[in-house]
Amino acid sequence: MKQGRPALRYAKAVLNLAKDTGIETEVNDNMKLIVDTIAGSSDLEAMLKSPVIKAADKRKVLVALFGDKVNNVLKGLFNVLEENKRMIMLEPIAKQYAVIYDYHRSIQLAKVTTAVPLTKDLEERILAKIVEITGNKANIENIVNPDILGGFILRVGDVQYDASISNQFNELRKEFDNSHYIPKI
Repeated sequence: MKQGRPALRYAKAVLNLAKDTGIETEVNDNMKLIVDTIAGSSDLEAMLKSPVIKAADKRKVLVALFGDKVNNVLKGLFNVLEENKRMIMLEPIAKQYAVIYDYHRSIQLAKVTTAVPLTKDLEERILAKIVEITGNKANIENIVNPDILGGFILRVGDVQYDASISNQFNELRKEFDNSHYIPKI
């Protein structure tokens, strides 16, 4: 079942409602909580995807789980998803909301690939540099890939800067391959 377009429509509707009431940031925090909770619980994910469990029971579980942690906008979303029998779409809606919320706030996603996880200090320095270069705020997604050996690969929007050790080795290898130097034997 394709969920991309319907999830985007629901997310836009939730954002518009949140903007009308001035709580779009609070709703964004709630959506992050929902995504993290579903990602952290395979039982909850299985329950939401199960065609056997009734939508009303799924809503009751969500209200019991998130009742005092989320605002009325999301409780209303739970009700609408129950009525339309689309509880399976809660996680995609929450993810889409985060994307369009960031777009609305002119916040970019910066993907930083490193050999080891970033420290908080380094994250702050990278964020400051991104603001200096692009003029927009950014959220950092750190991807850990030991194959790059060291350094980093930064991707903001459609611009990529590769300062990894593996890239430098590849450039050096190309330089030697294209060299016309013939060593004396």
